[in-house]
Amino acid sequence: MQLPNKIVSFKESVLYKFPIILCELDKNKISINELYMKTMKSFKSIDEFIDVLDCLFALNKIQYDEESGRLINVI
Repeated sequence: MQLPNKIVSFKESVLYKFPIILCELDKNKISINELYMKTMKSFKSIDEFIDVLDCLFALNKIQYDEESGRLINVI
């Protein structure tokens, strides 16, 4: 996970990518695969995408609905 510091700029950090994920989740519930397909151009790799999801989940900004297999934006 890359956080902003002297070497890593804010635009290269995972914090910069939070709005990309949250904007997609604002529209509706979406599966992780669908979310990646819609946002993959914004990420260098799937590892970076997973890092952003991990951070958002740890901050309680997103939830995973096990019944439907979809992510939910927590307001």
